[in-house]
Amino acid sequence: MEAQQLHRGRLIDHLQLVVSDIAASKRFYEAVARVLEIPVGGSAADYFWIDELFVSTADSQAAQGHLTGRHHLAFQARDRKVVDAFYRAGLEAGGRDNGKPGERPYHPGYYAAFLLDPDGNNIEAVFHGEAKRSAESVVVTF
Repeated sequence: MEAQQLHRGRLIDHLQLVVSDIAASKRFYEAVARVLEIPVGGSAADYFWIDELFVSTADSQAAQGHLTGRHHLAFQARDRKVVDAFYRAGLEAGGRDNGKPGERPYHPGYYAAFLLDPDGNNIEAVFHGEAKRSAESVVVTF
């Protein structure tokens, strides 16, 4: 069995979105994940995952036949250029504009872009400005 690594220590352990069109969602999320340098963890016919984000069809065992509602999810971006690239890649992969890249009033330096994914979920990439991290994440290896 191949070793698996998880990155932990951030606020959310994992999030699952249940979508109506798995192919459209996979195209969208793989495009924005490439720009954000987040590796795709794996996939099957009815699901895929990227880091702590799991996306599945309503027919998957975990979904139990129900679509999720509209959600907001924000990915961390390394810098403003990555936020801009996220926005372009997401639009090219079927996302819809929900807020062009730019400064937001949430705190000084908050630079973000918003897209609606194929199911209408509000997906954001945000760079919080120059800051020093104690670590990128906690790596757990099985």
